[in-house]
Amino acid sequence: MRSTDLTLARKQLDKRLDFFRSADALARPPRGWVRAIREALGLTTAQLAGRIGVSQPRVMEIEKAERTGAITLTTLERAAQALDCKLVYIFVPRKPLQELVAERARLIAKKRLSVTGHHMALEAQSVSEADEKEQFEQLLGQIIDKAGSELWKEDHE
Repeated sequence: MRSTDLTLARKQLDKRLDFFRSADALARPPRGWVRAIREALGLTTAQLAGRIGVSQPRVMEIEKAERTGAITLTTLERAAQALDCKLVYIFVPRKPLQELVAERARLIAKKRLSVTGHHMALEAQSVSEADEKEQFEQLLGQIIDKAGSELWKEDHE
């Protein structure tokens, strides 16, 4: 994918994710969504079991598995359908994707320039602070423009 396409894709995805990033109300209830919705609808575990097509003890296992994080997406989907709900599965980055890419690019640029600066200092060829800042901004722009899987290679860490 070209860098302009990647940038556009990140911006569009960030725009879609903005709502979810600030929506603390979407956090899973302490006892889980299955139980919260079941109880809000006034369904017993036996009634939900009948709607899913499993035993009543299995519904209790499902609710426990959701609370502990051991539930599968398939099981959640079946429970959601039985509760006349839609399962929404989403990753919500803590920061905008553009910001994550920029932070990573800054880290790489700093490391690259520190190596270069060290070699230049050893040769008594250090540059002014203004020139250093300009070099940093240029390098940062180049890294972001070429951002892709190269940006996340482990050797940059």
